[in-house]
Amino acid sequence: MKIQRLLLIAPTEMTHTPAFDRARALARATGAMLHIVAFDYVQALAMAGLFDHDAMAQAREGYLQVHRHWLEQQARLQRCEGLQVTTEVVWARPSLANLLEYVNDFHADLVIKDTHRVPALDRAFHRPLDWLLLRDCPAPLHLVTDAANPTPLNILAAIDLSHLEALTEGLNDRILDLASTLAESCGAMLHLLNVDGWSELGETAVNVPTATLKRSLRDAVSDAQLEAFEVLADRYGIEKQQRHLLPGIPPEVIARFAQKQAFDMVVLGTTYHHGVGIFIGSTAESVLNRAPCSLTIIKPLPRAN
Repeated sequence: MKIQRLLLIAPTEMTHTPAFDRARALARATGAMLHIVAFDYVQALAMAGLFDHDAMAQAREGYLQVHRHWLEQQARLQRCEGLQVTTEVVWARPSLANLLEYVNDFHADLVIKDTHRVPALDRAFHRPLDWLLLRDCPAPLHLVTDAANPTPLNILAAIDLSHLEALTEGLNDRILDLASTLAESCGAMLHLLNVDGWSELGETAVNVPTATLKRSLRDAVSDAQLEAFEVLADRYGIEKQQRHLLPGIPPEVIARFAQKQAFDMVVLGTTYHHGVGIFIGSTAESVLNRAPCSLTIIKPLPRAN
């Protein structure tokens, strides 16, 4: 997998965040061009335009010019390192529709954005923007929690062998394609994890009603997962000591393991089928809520019509 175009969605506030450091480090490691976009919209200026359009347009342009100058200062520092960096400030709300339209037009290989923990009470009343992006962003999405190591040193690829490959449309390979590319470019250690939830009883997050399965069938499922796991690990040259098969509920195990092993990035997949309303993305969403480290979310390739 080649990473040639990085898109950094900067915050509206003119502040240097961890996503800036991660984007610069990935651009340097991969040789990709980096484009930084900020969405800015001031309601007061927009309302003033209802009364004096020309004055509002002048005030808006002056305001945006300050933001453009600030972004250019960030880009200039990176260009001094030999990186190809461009910037743009868009007069629009940072809504899901506006972000998706921009991402689709830019054709990014990786979209980078800061993410922040959202309290459970807030999530009960509205879906945070990052969660909506996780579901709908067509490009791989890298949500940065911090950049203690701007260049990732330890990367965890979390695959899911509990679903039929036809359902996930080669998602595990796409996870490992991107994870191995990033690890090789950054000189990072790549680990592989699969969480076996088939053996868990009495939990609502299991993949199948295991209580109805005979032990021989459960053993056969586990053996099949192990065989598929080893095939994938061998294909991507992952060392034996960097392969991890753990039992439990996937979101909990991934978050706990990533925190314990101090990974800089977890790469995992999510699939949303609009036609049947199935969201096989609860694992990614739940891990994002726990945010043990920065996450990279992968989707299957779109089906050809």
